[in-house]
Parts: sequence; structure tokens; C-alpha cells
Amino acid sequence: MPILVNDGAADRVISPEEQRHHLQTALESIADRPRKVLLVPPDISRKHSQAGPLAVMAYELLGPDVQVNVMPAIGTHFAMTDDEIATMFGDTIPRDRFLDHDWRNGVESVGVIPSALVAEWSDGGVNYDIEVSVDRELIHGGYDLVLSLGQIVPHEVVGMANYSKNIIVGLGGADLINRSHYLGSVHGAERTMGRIDTPVRRILNYALHEFLGTLPIWFVFTVMELDTGTGKLNMRGMYVGDDDETFASGARLSQQVNLNLLEQPLHKIVVYLEADEFKSTWLGNKAVYRTRMAIADGGELLVLAPGLREFGEDRTIDALLRKYGYPGTPETIALVAQDEDLGNCLGAAAHMMHGSSEGRFSITYCPGEAMGREEIESVGYLYADLGEMLERYPPDQLDEGFNTMPDGEEIYFISNPALGLWALQSDFPG
Repeated sequence: MPILVNDGAADRVISPEEQRHHLQTALESIADRPRKVLLVPPDISRKHSQAGPLAVMAYELLGPDVQVNVMPAIGTHFAMTDDEIATMFGDTIPRDRFLDHDWRNGVESVGVIPSALVAEWSDGGVNYDIEVSVDRELIHGGYDLVLSLGQIVPHEVVGMANYSKNIIVGLGGADLINRSHYLGSVHGAERTMGRIDTPVRRILNYALHEFLGTLPIWFVFTVMELDTGTGKLNMRGMYVGDDDETFASGARLSQQVNLNLLEQPLHKIVVYLEADEFKSTWLGNKAVYRTRMAIADGGELLVLAPGLREFGEDRTIDALLRKYGYPGTPETIALVAQDEDLGNCLGAAAHMMHGSSEGRFSITYCPGEAMGREEIESVGYLYADLGEMLERYPPDQLDEGFNTMPDGEEIYFISNPALGLWALQSDFPG
């Protein structure tokens, strides 16, 4: 079908009223009025996507005669707490309508992507079958409509976040999550981030079309941009459809507004991680992923992380990260071949690569009271006291981007690394 909603421009600001109108128009355009609907938004780690308010709007527009459930696309993240649900969705949707995805035990296989395709799309980087599993609720829940809501933004594994990723990974199982992420890391973050057509994107789209093509899945995409002058988050684009072109339309706009391209490498970047959004390096390392292309050799990344309490959001992954830390790509690939546990958890291996500076620059973490110096240094990062660094670099007093401190130090400040990608203009010619 044609794109149901196609509204976006670099200078566009889509108001809540317009968002509601767009959503209503899209729901009315879907041929059969649904009786049972599954909403699939992201979790609290992507609260700035506007998916929370949009999910509430959809619930209200569908009305009381429609059975509406909500399953956040958490992937390997923690299930959302009651407080997180309240923060992101308010109290309009009853709590008992929220379902938890279990990526280890709650999924069912729907097909296998053959190794020949995987090898072709990865330029020979990996050569293995990938089993595709998704949440049983998605398959057997009897839904007339599955509405996936979320933000398109540069991403370290798939290139541009959302679309098939929100379903195949967000509601997916271990094999696909692990093997796709490892493929992306072997292919290289610098070759992936900010690109629409990537090896992992091809794999996820193939899985969506080949194995879930009969399900009534529709997508609501947002493109968000932080106004560095006002500090306000604006919706620049909203797109609704069920095909590749709907996603591509939004992705092209995201490339315009979410790629922060610099003329010269940066020598010091300070990143702030909101406490309620970033509780682990599994998520907090967006500070590394999204800035590594912009940091000069010998530069410094300082991460202010008051909510940090662990490394992985899964016991197995957390244990592997505590064991090996973030050694970089060559060593991680060697460890995968040597350690069966790591070889069976390729998602952790991928994260180990993405969370490394590859020896090019230093990474200093400043956690709150939940983590100490010994833990931070044990995984290969430097440690600095949060209180001292907050006093020196107060987030509420810094401008987005370039700042000159009172002693003359030049820094580049990022208040939320999840909102974009920082790179050099030479990385994206044309």
C-alpha cells in the first residue's frame, strides 16, 4: 500500500494535535477495523522517541471496543518497571494491558536465513545460518493489527534504527539477536552507522518479509531533533506505512537532522547520560558508539553516568562483560573462537567491540554510587569521580556542542547520545 502518512522536513515541527490527526487518518485508512491490536513501542531507553504519547493516542483512538495490548520491544533489555511505564506512557493505558517480552524463553522459531545469503550480504565477514524467532504472542495472539511505533535515528548495528529491527530484534530471540549484532560489529560500526542499506538491515528486512509477511504489521515512524538553541525536542517527521519505502522516507530525513557532521575531529567530548534512561553500559555505551567517528586519535571521551549500576542487562551478558571487558575487535574475535560461552553469546561479543575505542582514544566513566572505581577499571575504562566532574562540567550550564570552560579548556558537550550520530563530514561525502 502507499505511505499512509508522509509528513517531514528538516524545518518542520509536527505538533501533538497534528500527530493525533496523522494517527487517526492512518488508522481509518487500514481497511478492516481491528478488534484486537498489539502496540509495539520501544522501552524507556528510547523515551525521547515520542512513541509513548503516540501509543496513548492510538489506545484512545481505537476506543473501548478494541482489545489493545502493549508489548514494549525490549530485545535483551530489562522488562519495564511500573515506574518506567508510568514515566513513558502515563496512566491512560491500564497496567494489565502491558505484556513482557522474554527473548530467551518466550519465543518461537519462524524460519532460517541461509548462510549463503548471510555471507553474501556481509561480504564474507560471517558465514552461518540465522534462526529467526519472535515472541509467541505476536504469532498466536490473534491480532488484527500490530502497530509498531518508534524513532528512526542512526544506529551502530543496523545503520538506521527501527522498522524491521523493532519487530525482529525488539520482539526477537537469541540466535537472531546475537548473530545479527555480531555480523554488524564484524562489518564495522564506521561502515554501518547512519547508512540505510547495511548487511544487518538486509537480514532483518528479509526476516520480516519472508517469515512474518502474513501478519498485519504497520509502522509509525518518528524523526526527532533536539533544538540546540532552546533545548526542546522537536518532531521533524512522522511516517506511517507497511513497506520499505515508508522507512526509507523517514531514514532520509533522519540523515538530514540527526547526523551531526564536523569539519575536524574533536579532542574532548563530554556526554551526559540521564539516570532514568541509562542504567547500564549496555545502553550507556551509546556515548561511545555515537561519538567514536568524531573523536580524534589520542582524544578523550568523558561519560557522566549517575544512573549506572551494571554492565549488561542480562546475567549471562553482564558476567561476560565483567570477565572480558571491552578489549577491541581483534582480541574479541579471538576470544569468540576460544571461549564457548562467549561464542554462544555473540551479542555480548558485538557489544564488546562497539564499546571499545580500539585504542584510539580514552574512555572515562563517572558512575553514581552504585558502581565504584574497581568495577569501571576492571572492564578497561578509566574512572573519575562523578561529583567532581559534575562540578567541573555541569550539564545544565553547558551548551550543546562547543564550550570553552573558565580555565580555557575546549570541550564538546552532548546531553543525550541517543538522539544522533556525531561524525566527520568526510565520512559522509555528498
